[in-house]
Amino acid sequence: MVAVNGGVLMARFSELCLGPLETVPVSVVAQPGVTLMSLVADALGGRSQGLHPTWRRALRSAVPEGAEAVLRPLFTPEYSMVPDCLTPTAPLWETDLSVQLERLADVPPVQLLRELETDFGGTVPRQWQSVVDRPKAFIHAYAAILGAVWEAFGPIWARAGSLLAQETERVGVAVVSNALPPVLAGLGPKIRFAGETLYVPDPHPETFERGARRVVLVPIVSGYGASVFSFDRSDAVWFGYPVPGLNTLWTTREATAERDRLKLVVGTLRAGILRELARPCTMGSLAATLNCTPATVTYHCGQLEAAGLITRERQGQHVVARHTASGGALVSLLSG
Repeated sequence: MVAVNGGVLMARFSELCLGPLETVPVSVVAQPGVTLMSLVADALGGRSQGLHPTWRRALRSAVPEGAEAVLRPLFTPEYSMVPDCLTPTAPLWETDLSVQLERLADVPPVQLLRELETDFGGTVPRQWQSVVDRPKAFIHAYAAILGAVWEAFGPIWARAGSLLAQETERVGVAVVSNALPPVLAGLGPKIRFAGETLYVPDPHPETFERGARRVVLVPIVSGYGASVFSFDRSDAVWFGYPVPGLNTLWTTREATAERDRLKLVVGTLRAGILRELARPCTMGSLAATLNCTPATVTYHCGQLEAAGLITRERQGQHVVARHTASGGALVSLLSG
């Protein structure tokens, strides 16, 4: 099943235990079906993904009348799960969305009913009863809605090609440089990372072991609150997160390719923090040097600390930050 989270930040998290990061096989897939699920959840399902208001209005005007009522079973507040057969993400490696949508439109009703029984432990929640009563009609209406959303959004996805290519490069550099921690610590406001574990908000939290499965990062082109994941597949665990540079799609400004490898991997501000910490520095002086607010520096230092790249300690009235050995080594490796 696939989970699509949104709305207020949840206090409960599912955990994905990755194991030693140097042994984790990682891929990036520009999978449009994950973006489509995020778009639908925000624009029509009441599950905020941080979608730009202009995009939200455009998608709502593009779908058939009654679309929100059709989708209501998928996005009730109590559940974040969508049956696999209703997600245009299987197989994950199929990035031609037209193929995915054709497959979805042809889902046998009996398969949907079987997955509902399995996903909900034999007791299908009440909000799914209308689907159980008329599964074929639901599949037809649901596929039409997804097709209409993508017809409206497809040109924006095409414009995002350079962002998706740069993100693929960024993660690739991090993998070969043994610099996955700062990437995993910077996957958006809803995903947390500490040690060897990812935490994603989930109203029904579980703990998952990666085992020998591949980790697939799926950049999402929707909003800065995007969060879609699936940890129960046999072949891979994957999670979607906001593609860096998303705001460039909201304007006519073109994204520029980043050639500084440290900035590419950890972001401009975090690269500045790491470079400033060539010698210990107070949080206040960091904020002044980098021309940003103390709260902004505190947030980014927290992410770098979670990734094991810096430490912070209070000394009298000040908090002093410094490199760890890993942080210093990363700066040296990616600045050469």
